[in-house]
Amino acid sequence: MVTQASPLAERGRDSTLEPVIEARRLTKRYGARVAVDDLSFEVRPGEVFGLLGPNGAGKTTTVLMLLGLTEPTSGEARVVGVDPMRDPLEVKRHVGYMPDTVGFYDGLSARENLAYTARLNRIPRAVAAERISDLLAQVGLAEVAAQKVDTFSRGMRQRLGVADALLKDPSVLILDEPTASLDPEGVVELLALIERIALERRIAVLLSSHLLDQVQAICQRVGIFYRGRLIAEGSVRDLASEGSRTQDVVEVGAQASDGRPAGVDLVTAAFRGTPGVASVAPDPDAPGRVLVTGGPGIAGALASALAATGLHPVHLRTHEERLDAIYARLVRAAAEAPVAVPEGRTVSLAPAPRRSIRRAPGRAGHPRPERSDQGGGDQDRGDHDRGDGHDHRDDDAGGPR
Repeated sequence: MVTQASPLAERGRDSTLEPVIEARRLTKRYGARVAVDDLSFEVRPGEVFGLLGPNGAGKTTTVLMLLGLTEPTSGEARVVGVDPMRDPLEVKRHVGYMPDTVGFYDGLSARENLAYTARLNRIPRAVAAERISDLLAQVGLAEVAAQKVDTFSRGMRQRLGVADALLKDPSVLILDEPTASLDPEGVVELLALIERIALERRIAVLLSSHLLDQVQAICQRVGIFYRGRLIAEGSVRDLASEGSRTQDVVEVGAQASDGRPAGVDLVTAAFRGTPGVASVAPDPDAPGRVLVTGGPGIAGALASALAATGLHPVHLRTHEERLDAIYARLVRAAAEAPVAVPEGRTVSLAPAPRRSIRRAPGRAGHPRPERSDQGGGDQDRGDHDRGDGHDHRDDDAGGPR
């Protein structure tokens, strides 16, 4: 499935706003294995930032460090100005988190599940009732609000998960593989929902995924993970302009001196012998134009070649490199010559008293994911703290709130 970039993905971020997510040189080691290595990035309000990488690259470990569910070996983080390791409950009061698999009580309706989460977060009953109705409408589940969740499709569960994550009216929304196992229609619906939420609510969205076309569709900036390192970060357009790009594809149309269209044959002939041109072929989507493949920045030489033969360029556009091609190119470059990770931006990190997360046994029949610094990186799961100042691991139905 090819997903076109949305207006949100093409909109620039507002650099005048203070970041609500800041990571500076975050590192997480499990024995000799480095799960996350010297990670620095930031996300501002109203921005969708995509963490892109294969399973096991360190994305989920990063999310867990930001939530205060696993402690970094070194480095620092701030979420809404709070250190997640020193005050994880305060962070979770401001962060909505949806893991790749959302757990609900199947025997309860959609509305009842959200009401349960609202009680855990100590949201007043009247406020919760209105907010739940608004959220169910926003995620397209108002008509099935009274149905039990065990009748829901995977896509409906994911949309309910988004409503659940938004219930506390967060400043930050963290989505870990939100489209996992969805069919193409479900993917389109969920991405449109995430895009609408970011635009309307102006909250920061951190989206972790290994699906490149989906990240390209709605993320304004992308961080590419490879073996625990952030090897590149920026907009798709910025990443496409990285110096390691090996070729451009340019769409060309021209006219003769009398103003008539030059045609494919004349334009093709004009480029014979032009240095840097690898191939010229008719553009299947635009009759009368050609697609020229050549070295980076070839467009200027093409314009000169047309002028030398008496033709005038009327259309000269370099195709934007797709994210899958960018990803493959940057990973290949990182594998061949490891990239030095730049120093993170300076962040004022005021000291705060150390606080720990109280642990409780898992509920019978619902094993609790272990939060252990002895385990394996992206296998960590869980956010049992509902942001109300209490640990609800005993209440958990298999997924965080």
